[in-house]
Parts: sequence; C-alpha cells; structure tokens
Amino acid sequence: MGQNAAALRFDSEQAAPASPVRNARPSWAGRLLLLPFHALAVFSASKAFNTNPVIGSRTLNRRGLHIGRRMLAARLGAMRRRSLAGLLSDEDRAAFERDGFIVKRDFLDPATFQALRDEIMALDVPARESVNGDTLTRLIALDGPTLDRLPVARAVLQGSAYRGLINYVGSFRRRPSLYVQSVFSQFAPGGAQDVQSFFHTDTFHPTVKSWFFLQDVDDDAAPFAYVPGSHRANRRKLAWERRVSCTARHAGDRLTAEGSFRISEAEIRRLGYPDARKLPVAANTLVVADTSGIHRRSTTDRSTVRVSIWAYSRSNPFLPWAGGDPLALPFIGRHGQRLYWAVSDLFKTPGKGQPVWRWVGRRTPLMPPARDR
Repeated sequence: MGQNAAALRFDSEQAAPASPVRNARPSWAGRLLLLPFHALAVFSASKAFNTNPVIGSRTLNRRGLHIGRRMLAARLGAMRRRSLAGLLSDEDRAAFERDGFIVKRDFLDPATFQALRDEIMALDVPARESVNGDTLTRLIALDGPTLDRLPVARAVLQGSAYRGLINYVGSFRRRPSLYVQSVFSQFAPGGAQDVQSFFHTDTFHPTVKSWFFLQDVDDDAAPFAYVPGSHRANRRKLAWERRVSCTARHAGDRLTAEGSFRISEAEIRRLGYPDARKLPVAANTLVVADTSGIHRRSTTDRSTVRVSIWAYSRSNPFLPWAGGDPLALPFIGRHGQRLYWAVSDLFKTPGKGQPVWRWVGRRTPLMPPARDR
C-alpha cells in the first residue's frame, strides 16, 4: 500500500487529533431541556457519539442501541434498494451486492467524455480547499448556476445512467451533491498522514459516494481502496461495532467519536473480510460505493493530483420509502450547496483556529494550490 511499517499501524492521534477541549459545559437544566431532541436524533442520520449523550451512551450501547440502529437501517436500506432495482443492470446489481461498490469503465463514449472533460477543466470559479495532513483537497460546486454553463456535464450528471447507479447504491431516489474534486497528494511532505488514508466507515447506515475520474489514477497515485463485502455486517463486525460504540463518545480519535469509525488492517482481518482492493483506474471510469463499508484513500510517496466529479447523497436511513427529495425543490436544488457552506461558516465556533474548509478565490481543477496557507 506504499506505507512503512509504522504507518500501517493505526494510530488514532496521528489519524485525527482530538477536538479542542471545551471549557464551558451546558448546565444540568440545559442538558435536560436538550434531552428530548437528543432522543429524537436516534431516529435520524445523526451519528456523533461525542455531542449526543443518548447516541453516545455507554449504557444504552451496551444494551444494543447502536447495533439496533445499524441493523434496522440496513433492513430498510435493502427494502428501498429492492424498489429501485430497475435502475441498473443485473450485472451491476450483482457486483454491488457482492462487493459494496460498482466500477464502470468507459462510462461515456469517447467523444462525450472528451467534451465533458474539456468543460470541467476549463472551469475558473470560486473554490474551497482543505488541508488534511499531507493532502490538500479542492472542491468546486457543480450546482445549478455552474451546470447551466456546462451543457454536456449537465446532461450526463442528470442522466438516468449516472443517477440510477447513485440512487440504487444510496438507496434513495434523490439528487446527489456534485463537485469537482481535486486531490493534491504530498502537498505538505513530512506532515501528518491524511485522515482519509486510514481505513474507516463513513457512517452506520447505507450511503453513497461516487467518483467519475477525469484522469488516469495509477496504482501509486492514491487510488480509492475498499474492503469487498464490508458493506454487509457479519457477526464479527457487529461485535466490533458494539465494542467501539460503547467507548466512542470519549475516543481519543475525533472522527471515531463523531461516528466515522477508524479501523486497523489487523482488525479488518480479524473480522473475516478479504484484503482491501485498490482501484487504480483509467480516465472515464465511474466508481460508485456504499461508504458505510470499510474504505480509504490509499497513500503515496509522490506528489500527485487526481481530478474527478465527486458526488454524495445521504438521507434519513429510517425512512421506508425511497422518494421524496427535498433537493428537488427549485431553489434548494440550484443553490443548496452554497447555502450549506454559508450556514456552516456562519455557525463555526470562534476561537478554534482556521475552519477546516475555506474559500480560496478562483481556481481551476488543475491549478497548483498556494503554499502560503
């Protein structure tokens, strides 16, 4: 995997430093008033153990709260997927059920792919960037106003072939959030390891992320890696999740405490899953994965950049129906991503350093990132 022996050993502090300690705690009365809202969050996609005393309760999780949520969400996700089975081929459906991901090579015909790639690479628009360890990630929102300028990309990303795969894997018929994602590996050589390069699960319920690669991604260029079949929880994985859920609220690893469990390669082997599969791909390849399974971004020792159209979609996992998309509303559908960013920036806690994501001005997908960060 391009890691040395020390890097192969999972180190939660290296993967994700603990959040700064908060000196001010709500009063007992404030905690009591919030308790009904914390309890209601059990029936939502909320996953953070460290900010919800119900979801993070050691006592309740020892008695099966987390595992109960996980198993119910899995059953409902399977039911929704059955209702969406006609959106993709039998071959793709079988590949997903077996592996937890689908790889579509030569997704577009060559002429359409080249036209789409030309549109995306010519973008010069405001972008956001984040640095995690030695890696910088740039995101350009493909919202309504931007897609209006990209007729080929709009037709592809709103087309049934693309949407069908994402909707089935995500188990909801809804509009995904779309971005141009540029990942610059070894942006800060010698820094901490990128938190995305540790094996992890995104959340406890069926969910989806996808990457439509606009460039070749070689084996040593930080390709996506996935543990086949780990989207299905076997008995050992359920037992592991139960153990983690009992201590996650006070985990030294911030991301585990927030509900994105980190796991070592040795632990993966003990759970009985096969070795992770790295996915080096040629340009014009679409990868769609249920990221409740175990996955990571592979590591690399060299400076690389990979550009893709990245999408994700997430909804309340306890809904029994697959439809009803709030992003289908005209204003939210066209401007929802920027609205989310604006609200997120507005409510960031002051006095905790730079935000994880920040606006960096106009960027193209391949423009080298500034070094004066």
